[in-house]
Amino acid sequence: MKITQLNAETEPLFWQHIHANVPDHYFFILDVKYDAPNSKVTLALDEKGKIAGIMLVYHDAMAQLRGSNEAIKTLLAQLDLDKIMITTPIEYVPFKLPSRYTVKEEPRRLTVMALRKGEETPQIRHDLVRLFANDAEDIAALMRACNFGWWGEINTQQIAERMKERLWLGIKTDGKLVSIGGTRIDDWASNINTVATHEDYRGRGYATSIVSALAEQILKKSNLALIHVETTNTPAIRAYTKVGFKQYKNYMVTKAEKI
Repeated sequence: MKITQLNAETEPLFWQHIHANVPDHYFFILDVKYDAPNSKVTLALDEKGKIAGIMLVYHDAMAQLRGSNEAIKTLLAQLDLDKIMITTPIEYVPFKLPSRYTVKEEPRRLTVMALRKGEETPQIRHDLVRLFANDAEDIAALMRACNFGWWGEINTQQIAERMKERLWLGIKTDGKLVSIGGTRIDDWASNINTVATHEDYRGRGYATSIVSALAEQILKKSNLALIHVETTNTPAIRAYTKVGFKQYKNYMVTKAEKI
């Protein structure tokens, strides 16, 4: 198996490969398309020169891997970063890191759900407001409160800086922001990257309304909406299914540090 970096020669092969399965390669497309300087792509080619596996390292902090078990194992051997969050297909079993790494916490299972234009069943039953830069502090605080494991390092500045390129919707009760959802809308596909509801306001269908509204906006511009959710989050999966999303593929997310 030949290991090579993404370059002018391999780029056509790369784009052909990932566009053949957008839901599985969404972050590959997003990061390389919009932040190429911070996106390092490594390819594993078989004896016929076809892609057997692919690894994206983003900002030297997150690694996305796809492909055969042999290819993923070979690509993981290329990692040499102090800390890394690694996403692999659930089929990569047994999951094995290079001996120089140790797993820092229990791996999480993540499910990507897909919604194609014409399959949506929106259910907007609440009053929604569009959120802007002056809401960034409340958005960040709600994200940290809802899931510190995923969003513990999110801060107001990060939200505000990306506000122009994202659509944020929310629900406010008694002047308090209690439920949010956000997405970046592109013409090839869009991922609803954040959905969060304060624990005191869950079970009211707020997330269903927000995801419905975001999906409607996405499908006005493209044919595909995506959403990633922890596989164990049954209430969220049930809510997204109501809107028309279908479970597409499962992944394992592992945080590791060099020994």
